[in-house]
Amino acid sequence: MSPAARAVETEAFGTIAKMGAIDVAFLDRVTFRDRVLAREVLVLFGRQAEGLLSIISTTEKQHVRNESAHKLKGAARGVGAFDVARAAEEVETAQDAAALANALAHLTARVTEARLALAGLIEKS
Repeated sequence: MSPAARAVETEAFGTIAKMGAIDVAFLDRVTFRDRVLAREVLVLFGRQAEGLLSIISTTEKQHVRNESAHKLKGAARGVGAFDVARAAEEVETAQDAAALANALAHLTARVTEARLALAGLIEKS
């Protein structure tokens, strides 16, 4: 990769990191700074987050919602989407309908932010 291309890539990753949606330094560590691997991991996480959020948002069964939120929390931690992980944990621990509604709204917003960040990171990789 040319120095100019590397500078653009670094700037793009740095901008996303400042947004807080994805901890790019963490992602770099867990993917050994391999951009191809990072891209693959991000694509998989994006798909998984979308599917799990759909289940979490539509199911009436608390155990299914909590299990899906727990899976999303782990997947998010694995790619450095720590805000998503915290929001998923809020869903897991919601004690009543009002807390659950707030947690779901928060999780939806965090997943949306992360998916936008993922799109930017994937496009630049």
